[in-house]
Amino acid sequence: MNQSDTLPDAHATPWHPLSLGIALVIILGGSFYPFMFASSNGKADHGLASVIFWAMSAGLVHGVGFVPRFALWRWLFSGWACCLALSLAAWVRFCQG
Repeated sequence: MNQSDTLPDAHATPWHPLSLGIALVIILGGSFYPFMFASSNGKADHGLASVIFWAMSAGLVHGVGFVPRFALWRWLFSGWACCLALSLAAWVRFCQG
């Protein structure tokens, strides 16, 4: 087995506009309204910020079509991980007291 059999073809991993769009919305939203990362009392909510930044990172990596080689990174930066992180962010923001 040679190396070309194990590496994905550059043209086989297309862009994923939904993931990239989610990441860009998070980037622009956080730039124009940084209070989206704060709790209701105005202090930084580190748990919320962490899952939002995970969603943003996963959206960027998956959105441009990059596929990491290491399986853990491949899962953490997948489209499904982006959806999971957005769901967790919504839960932290709206369901926790």
